[in-house]
Amino acid sequence: MLINKFKMNRLFFTGLLFLGFPCIANAQDTLAIDSSYANGHYLQRLDFFKKMPNQKKEIAFVGNSITEGGKWQELIPNKHVVNRGISGDVTYGILARLDEVLASKPLKIFLLCGINDMKRGTPNEVILANYLRMIKQIKAESPATQIYFQSVLPVNIAMLPKSYEKLSNAKISALNEGLNALCKAYGLHYVNLHAVFADGNGELKKELSIDGLHLKSAAYIIWAAHLKKEHLL
Repeated sequence: MLINKFKMNRLFFTGLLFLGFPCIANAQDTLAIDSSYANGHYLQRLDFFKKMPNQKKEIAFVGNSITEGGKWQELIPNKHVVNRGISGDVTYGILARLDEVLASKPLKIFLLCGINDMKRGTPNEVILANYLRMIKQIKAESPATQIYFQSVLPVNIAMLPKSYEKLSNAKISALNEGLNALCKAYGLHYVNLHAVFADGNGELKKELSIDGLHLKSAAYIIWAAHLKKEHLL
């Protein structure tokens, strides 16, 4: 009997969940993955987060520089929105600080990460396994929190600095397929931002980007409008 792609993905992720990621652990040993994250900016931002008072019904935007660049409190007024983005962060860094996000028992978490992992050459399977670890932790520590995994944005290859040469829209699309399958398997919300920011060739719209990866300030208005249009806020 043939198993469709969704069922295969669900079996894969379920297997990782109950088997404790043995294949991922072996892959990390073999590939010598760079899982570092605790640089000066990371530590300063985390110290700030920990010293800020928790609020009821927080809506936390969690991620890397793309999240940090958003003026979320202005874009989404009259709600307890907090910006938990840290420039340069990777999925390992988010896992290490997720307890701070969950301390307030947030109403919603909007998470976007993975592009910096990919920049380092981390395989998509490892990134997705880290996302799965996030799911487990959120459900264990704050089960009422609604989880929104936002798709990784496309890049504009012609605009990218050389340091981002390991990125490709094919890899990003494959990662997003995995994220979508993960959301379906565990009953989470998948937010397709890729479709919002991609041009006809599947690249990040040039007019919305600074360098082929990061967004211009006005692009966040489009982002927030999409979340509101989809009734996610």
